[in-house]
Amino acid sequence: MRRPAPLPASPEEPTPDDGSDDTSPEPRRRPLLRFGATGDRDIAGRGAGAPEADAEDAESPDAAGSTAAAGPGVDGYSVTAVIPEEDRDAARTAVRSSEVWRAARARRKALRAEIRRFTHRSRRRRLVVWGSTGALVALVLGSVIAAYSPLFAVEKITVAGATSIDPAAVQESLSDQIGAPLALVDAARVKSALAEFPIIESYALEVRPPRELLVRVVERTPVGAIRDGDTYSVVDAAGVVLSSSAERPEGAPELDITGGLASAAFHSAGLVMRSLPADLRATVTQVRATSGDDVTLTLADGKTVVWGSEKDSARKAAVLVRLIAAAPQSSTFDVSSPTVPVVG
Repeated sequence: MRRPAPLPASPEEPTPDDGSDDTSPEPRRRPLLRFGATGDRDIAGRGAGAPEADAEDAESPDAAGSTAAAGPGVDGYSVTAVIPEEDRDAARTAVRSSEVWRAARARRKALRAEIRRFTHRSRRRRLVVWGSTGALVALVLGSVIAAYSPLFAVEKITVAGATSIDPAAVQESLSDQIGAPLALVDAARVKSALAEFPIIESYALEVRPPRELLVRVVERTPVGAIRDGDTYSVVDAAGVVLSSSAERPEGAPELDITGGLASAAFHSAGLVMRSLPADLRATVTQVRATSGDDVTLTLADGKTVVWGSEKDSARKAAVLVRLIAAAPQSSTFDVSSPTVPVVG
């Protein structure tokens, strides 16, 4: 039901005959909640005095220190809540505290995220380091195991580069390496075994897993046979005796050297023979040298080549080949000065 409107005050004033005092009645205390008519409805009985009452409410001390807030209507009246000033300060303080708390929480959250990111990168770096170390250790252990494993033992020895010696003889001299792990082949014993073959100038070992050992040899180049009494010794340019026989071997030019194998004449003669092309060297039948600057060659057809010293031997050989081709009937070719050769 709708609340009845309050009764209007009586317009009649008391007369002095009533015996009542001429004092005005005590004003009623204004409630904290004010009710007002909604829309265009007015409270019956307020009459023309309603606006003045509102003005008085606006100027009252209670209104100055508080804030009115409109609320939902009650039975057709709107409700206005009056909030004291101290409550508003407390509300502001609460709002500021909430903002500070939220900022601190966001900062802690960002800090935790940064810590997680940093520790993640550190863990990843550690994983990479440990992984690399583990792979290296595994590789080393695998190599050691393979080195001592019988799965990689020598079962076959192959000799390459041997033309003047029998490869089977070289294989036989290295037979003690059969069964040894490829990584543990005794280089000192191999060197000692190959030293029995003077014609081998150098060698190289090559491991071919799983079971083959390859020996590459470089043979010495014979430069001729030098006579020592009744014996001919085939020597290379360094004077190493490669073989000896009672007769001069076929294809080995005779060396007529003044001073023997340790002389400067032999040193020059050996370098000259090594500088000749293979086909031209095969036609040489005799090498004479009385000193380091006087080397003379005799060819199979009787031609004589005055060589001089071992200097510019490669150039002299090229000039000699052209001279023989240009003057095949000549018997003497002087290339001691390759820039001005002489044909006779």
